[in-house]
Amino acid sequence: VQLVESGGGLVQPGGSLRLSCVASGFSFSLYVMSWYRQAPGKEREMVARIDSFGHITHYADSVKGRFTISRDNGKNTVLLQMNSLKPEDTALYYCRRRDGDYWGQGTQVTVSS
Repeated sequence: VQLVESGGGLVQPGGSLRLSCVASGFSFSLYVMSWYRQAPGKEREMVARIDSFGHITHYADSVKGRFTISRDNGKNTVLLQMNSLKPEDTALYYCRRRDGDYWGQGTQVTVSS
């Protein structure tokens, strides 16, 4: 199992980023996928989750209405579109396959003026 995130970077408050996680080594379309984040000095928290079909999503209250999780099972990819970014969104963002507890290496998102 391999999960590789990309798309992080430095963005000003109010800006947008789109994170991607490309999965390999397993039947991607069978698994629930999630995005987590961890800010310095804080515990890792779930940001968003999507079911295997891409029909059911769940978001942390802190990102509802601003972030959108989606997936492309044909490309083994899960995406996180992040809009209206705030400084408190600054964190290392991880892709996770819940079953078996597999994680990617993370991609840094920094929101700062």
